[in-house]
Amino acid sequence: MRYFTNRQEAGKLIADKLGAYRKQNCVIISLSEGGVVVGAEIAQRLHTSLFLLVMEEVELPGEQKPIATMSAAGTFTYNREYSTGELEVLNADYRSIIEEKRMMTFQKLNRIDEEEANIPKSLLKNHTVILVSDGLRNALSLDVAIDFLKPIKTKRILAVTPVASVAAVDKMHLLTDEICCLSVVESYMDTDHYYEDNQLPDHQTIVETMKNITLSW
Repeated sequence: MRYFTNRQEAGKLIADKLGAYRKQNCVIISLSEGGVVVGAEIAQRLHTSLFLLVMEEVELPGEQKPIATMSAAGTFTYNREYSTGELEVLNADYRSIIEEKRMMTFQKLNRIDEEEANIPKSLLKNHTVILVSDGLRNALSLDVAIDFLKPIKTKRILAVTPVASVAAVDKMHLLTDEICCLSVVESYMDTDHYYEDNQLPDHQTIVETMKNITLSW
């Protein structure tokens, strides 16, 4: 198990391993605000754009695991930790609740400023897309990102993270063309646990980081 001083340090360590992509057409999509902090260090080194795929889990009453995750781009990705049979039962029992939560979550996500949530799909076409997380306990956010990218003809998809569980690493290998994970852990704790300084910038700073990333090239 490996610990990091902060997310900036982790991003620099990952950037060191991705030097071969510096002269290629790449775009970074972060899977969380913590991923933006990691991704900013990579974007500075590779001279790429940096975006955030905003998403939120959809939960059902009485269920310990979310049934799905909704993105601001409109994708609704079922939690693959449930079996097909389990999802069929949940959809049959909670169909109206699922649809209501789906609409409410989409409306909530779309109240976010368009500049924050909009990822130009034209910019991703024929580019290498680097999906960045600050830690993956499971692969739910990765599933959402892959669903978002399915209609787009990308050149290559990478998944990178400082730390991930064994199950998440297995899913990274399955869903993407290449992965970079600095630390794989058997019993994954809260993501903040793996950073000595786990404070995140405020939301507006995260947004400004993405908007101004080209100024730091």
